[in-house]
Amino acid sequence: MHDFIFRDNELHCENVPVSRIARKVGTPFYLYSHHTLVDHLTKIQKAFAPVKPLVCFAMKANGNLAVIKTLLKNGAGVDIVSGGELKKALFLKTDPKKIVFASVGKTEDEIAAAIKAGILLFNVESLPELEEINRVAQKLKKRTQVALRVNPDVEAPTHQFITTGSLKNKFGIDLSTAEKIFEAQKTFPYVRINGLHIHIGSQLVSKEPFLNALLKVLEFIERLKARGTRLEYLDIGGGLGIIYNDEQPQTAQEYATAVLPLLTRTGLKIIMEPGRFIVGNAGIFVTQVLFIKDNGYKKFVIVDGGMNDLIRPSLYHAYHEIVPLARKEDAKKFRVDVVGPVCESGDFFAKDRDIPVVEKGEFLAVMSAGAYGYAMASNYNARPRVPEVMVQGDKFSVVKRRENFQDLIRGERIPSFLK
Repeated sequence: MHDFIFRDNELHCENVPVSRIARKVGTPFYLYSHHTLVDHLTKIQKAFAPVKPLVCFAMKANGNLAVIKTLLKNGAGVDIVSGGELKKALFLKTDPKKIVFASVGKTEDEIAAAIKAGILLFNVESLPELEEINRVAQKLKKRTQVALRVNPDVEAPTHQFITTGSLKNKFGIDLSTAEKIFEAQKTFPYVRINGLHIHIGSQLVSKEPFLNALLKVLEFIERLKARGTRLEYLDIGGGLGIIYNDEQPQTAQEYATAVLPLLTRTGLKIIMEPGRFIVGNAGIFVTQVLFIKDNGYKKFVIVDGGMNDLIRPSLYHAYHEIVPLARKEDAKKFRVDVVGPVCESGDFFAKDRDIPVVEKGEFLAVMSAGAYGYAMASNYNARPRVPEVMVQGDKFSVVKRRENFQDLIRGERIPSFLK
């Protein structure tokens, strides 16, 4: 469920007409619902209450400070994947013991900063990374904690770019290598290896892949226990799917009902890393129609938003529902490509899509754009990044301003030999 609904044929975010924001802020822009963010986080917290999980929001899905602060105020921690995300988390005064750090390529500076901050643990992706963390920790004379991210070699039915639990992908450690690492953990005196982490992919709509992965990990945990290895944490990652089109994803409660018996058996402290599930349907992208073009072969609705603003359709061929902010009774439809102004054939939001007939100047909402939207935006074609807006009840606030020309050239210098 989300808080983007039509009232009197006008799309609202909570109690604010989206068109009012469009006229005030200008297009294009991202819009987030405070209530939806809190509601989706609460659904996970309640569903998994029997194991009292630490729910760490996957900041890579949406790094807006207001979004993260909303979740922190409601009990969440954060899952980070870079030094920049660590700095954002600490800027917001996140409890370091509610921060977990993933990524296959952590640098020495990133590792050192996280150790100094006293984060809960690193999710380690390889033996060389573990050796590097131990070296940096020794240099700092501070012990740290890690969970080994194990790769259970489970195929997940999702886009190939967002599946992560197969050995064909770069993520995680195979179970055989992980077992050897536990056997040799005394060789890492500055690292306490006391957890396991799994994350098999994103936008998974059924429980079977999760269950298959967990069953493999539970067998592995039993083998470790038989050898006297003591664990404290099990991080089950994220990956819960949402509705973009006609998917029928499991609810948080259905997922919990399926996996709680397995999690309870472990006796370990449970960490979760939802991202898309919390923020995906809590945000939309709003754009305006510039032109309607008919080249005799097909029709194009040309809008002021582009692939640099929302790359998911181009990158993943992802489906996002597109609706006019003003709904007309008995509106006729036409089949069009909805495209942007960027000079790439891949600059589109929809191909051969039947949408209500629209005209120049009308506003469109690209739905379910809260996750991996602004977070993956760029300045391609020297396009300033768009503003982000948050609604709470009947009020809205710009939580990140629109970039300007000075932002585009910040940091650039013309050398003296060109002057």
